[in-house]
Amino acid sequence: MGTAQIAILCGGLGTRLGDLTAATPKPLLPVGGMPFLDHLLLELGRFGYREIVLLACFEAEQVAHFARHSVAAARFGMTLKVSVEPDRAGTGGALWHARDLLADEFIVLNGDTWLDVNFHRLAALRCDGDTLAAMALRRVDDPARYSLVTFAQGMVTCFECGVADQGAGYINGGVVACSRELLTHLPQTGALEQLVWPQLARSGQLAGLAVHGFFLDIGVPHSFAEAQRTIPARHRRGAVFFDRDGVLNVDHGHVGSRDRFEWMPGAREAVRLVNEAGLYAFVVTNQAGVAKGFYTEDDVLALHAFMQDDLNRAGAHIDAFRYSPYHVDGVVPAYARASDCRKPGPGMLTSLMGEWLVDGERSVLIGDNDSDLAAAAAAGIAAIKYSNGALDDLVRTLL
Repeated sequence: MGTAQIAILCGGLGTRLGDLTAATPKPLLPVGGMPFLDHLLLELGRFGYREIVLLACFEAEQVAHFARHSVAAARFGMTLKVSVEPDRAGTGGALWHARDLLADEFIVLNGDTWLDVNFHRLAALRCDGDTLAAMALRRVDDPARYSLVTFAQGMVTCFECGVADQGAGYINGGVVACSRELLTHLPQTGALEQLVWPQLARSGQLAGLAVHGFFLDIGVPHSFAEAQRTIPARHRRGAVFFDRDGVLNVDHGHVGSRDRFEWMPGAREAVRLVNEAGLYAFVVTNQAGVAKGFYTEDDVLALHAFMQDDLNRAGAHIDAFRYSPYHVDGVVPAYARASDCRKPGPGMLTSLMGEWLVDGERSVLIGDNDSDLAAAAAAGIAAIKYSNGALDDLVRTLL
């Protein structure tokens, strides 16, 4: 599975922000020293998304310029394409005009909203339920600015617009996983919120996932001001560093191929728990089998790609993999040496902590060997030794 593509709505006028958006698309407004859209791309990048379609209209050339120079896109090697509406066509029309660029499965994302959501779980919900779309839903105290949503048993049963004075309730969180079949329901002009989502709700084709993470819509002045402080802070988070063999998968001895790979009980669920707790999930694994000639680095990378895809199907993901191919007793000369990145050395951990904004005080390593614990201690983070049982049960106690 694995939804490969994100479509980001960037075409709104943002009139509630006054002069701020008089000549600048709302998603390109500076937040914490960089365009808000770059913050979104950094989040999407860690979930593994590389294909992005920007749906532009107002000041579309600025969006195109951003696509050519995005810092976040460069970091993750993203491909950014821009679809421009010939006239103002609304959110539904924006998707319709981009139809030739859209994949069989994609996620529609509001370009002015941050929602902490497990994108892969949302995509898995849509696929497993075989609906046209699955919407992330967020409870807010005052839904008057939004479309009020009711849902039951995982399905949106009612989607309204302009509902005011209803008290706390669930709203569209601005993240919707879609099947390409949705395109047959799109208008050439018109809003998804008025013409598409209500129709799908009535026909039983709109799944819903309640999420409770951080939510901020920058579309009004006080929220935009709050974003200057809170959005940059979202990138700094705790992490769970997973050893691989003996923790995530059964240690059959130098596991370097898919046919010898077997998940530990509760491993995929454990990774998903970490994702949904808002923490980074990393893998740090000694792979001396490379130095000893049992398999190659390409084999390690292929196995990690398989793990990531399998995790995506389970609604989970690893933010980054690190492995050490070195061993002093290796028979392959390029790898037959000592290295600080081989545990008990802390190199893999400190590398990740330098590349990502990791809060060490909120981080932990889960390993099955004393060398894992020693690496964590050298990196200045906590560690716990895992021996058996369901890994997700252990992670629940940590969270």
